[in-house]
Amino acid sequence: MLSVIRGGRVVDPTASRDAVGDVWIEDGRIVEPAGRAPDRVIDASGCVVMAGGVEVHSHIAGGNVITSRLLLPDLYVSEASPEGHPFAHAGGAAGWIGSTYARMGYTTAVEPAMPPTHALATQLELADIPLLDRGALTVMGNDDQLLQLLRERQGGNAVRDLVALSVATSRGLGVKCINAGGASAFKDGALRLSLDDEIPVYGLSTRQIMGSLLDAVEEIGVPHPLHVHCNNLGLPGADDSFIETLEAAEGRRIHFAHAQFYAYGATEGGGFRSAAERIAQAIADNPNATLDIGQVVFGQTVTVSLDILRQFAGRKGAKPKKWVLNAGDAEGGGVVPFLYRPRGPTSSLQWAIGLEIMLLSTDPERTILTTDHPNGGPFTQYPRIIHWLMDKAERDREIATLPGIVAERSSLPSLEREYTLSEIAQLTRSGPAKLLGLADRGHLRPGACADVAVYRDTSDRTAMFTAAKLVLKDGVPIVEDGEVVEWRAGRTLSLSVESDPAMAKRADAYLTDRFGEGLDSFAVPDAAFDADTDTFEAVPCRA
Repeated sequence: MLSVIRGGRVVDPTASRDAVGDVWIEDGRIVEPAGRAPDRVIDASGCVVMAGGVEVHSHIAGGNVITSRLLLPDLYVSEASPEGHPFAHAGGAAGWIGSTYARMGYTTAVEPAMPPTHALATQLELADIPLLDRGALTVMGNDDQLLQLLRERQGGNAVRDLVALSVATSRGLGVKCINAGGASAFKDGALRLSLDDEIPVYGLSTRQIMGSLLDAVEEIGVPHPLHVHCNNLGLPGADDSFIETLEAAEGRRIHFAHAQFYAYGATEGGGFRSAAERIAQAIADNPNATLDIGQVVFGQTVTVSLDILRQFAGRKGAKPKKWVLNAGDAEGGGVVPFLYRPRGPTSSLQWAIGLEIMLLSTDPERTILTTDHPNGGPFTQYPRIIHWLMDKAERDREIATLPGIVAERSSLPSLEREYTLSEIAQLTRSGPAKLLGLADRGHLRPGACADVAVYRDTSDRTAMFTAAKLVLKDGVPIVEDGEVVEWRAGRTLSLSVESDPAMAKRADAYLTDRFGEGLDSFAVPDAAFDADTDTFEAVPCRA
């Protein structure tokens, strides 16, 4: 079927396009103007037309996410659900995730923390999310097998082969490194870890572990740079950890997760102040680096993380007072409920710092909007955050309700910048798609997936981006006037990577010795998924 979206304001920064025009679609792809009559005309007059949104960092599947649902069922209850069944449409489950993202105009989302040993469960849960294409990042950096290779100085080729095998076996889209070595250090009593502190047992440092992963990702040709969760998240002085980690990359591509939580300069009194300017300048000076924000929003949430040091420390601030920690064989981690106190001084400063980084950014395409869902707050707050970015007056109205610490310790009140629609498209579409190496999405040029969001153009940006007028997935309408009209299964994007048979044999022996189960028990086979559906779509490595 040949379709045309006609008369909307088409915003596609990758084509320097921001003007009223048409978008043509055929067989699920964007095409050149056809020169023939369309089978379907979609009137978009008075609307903004963008590519579907792409999410790079949202915890939507996996063990910690499931634990959070069990720990906090009340967080997800919807009292407005029909017929007195408050759990019938509970938030946080697969259907809610897919439909809520879709209503906001998002069509792709990535779970950023998949331990290889938990890959099958994570992938099964991802496959259950409707309406979106999705993927997951394979977590390494604390697993004993990798650390053993490094301790024994077995060389870069062995590390590369293990990384490739782990990505292939878990069917990951990229590689993430969380507090490299921190899980082992925690078990030996460490509560804080610097880049060059020695990891007990292994005699390694975070710098060495992360450096080996940076090299491996480049050698394999993983499109997405190593996705790094630095040490010392959320501590005063964490900006030093961020800068030291950036310098340790030595020009290699690196992506920083939830940078807001590292933009905390230490004060003499032991508190923190904004270091947003320092972080934004460092990213501007280093084109090899990208970041996502981890914007904080006010209200109740739950933190889920494989950063066992951070979660152990954070348990003292749990609200409500219950938490789960897991110091397992590899990553460990935990679930800690948290309340970002509305109008509270600490929460208000955190809120300001995230916005500051985005407003100070010289390149929105390398500055990705996230809340680190649900750690900084739910992704459902993206429309409100976009509103604050686009409207100085709206920002000022919010700041006026907040404590004076926002003006005393951040530059947010003085920032005049207002994001344009094109910059919002960079922040939420073209930037994340490019970052993940997904060449066929995040834009509206011919050849792209026909994932398109059509928004009513109104000055109330919160309303505009909360409920799209129309969303197409692969050219098929899935949302109309903010409501789901077609429930479709998406695809799981998985990196096409070759693994070395010799390393597979070694890994099989290692796993059998350690767990009594071989490599096959930790794989993600096609047979585990619906035989009538092509669940996985291959993403090629870089040449």
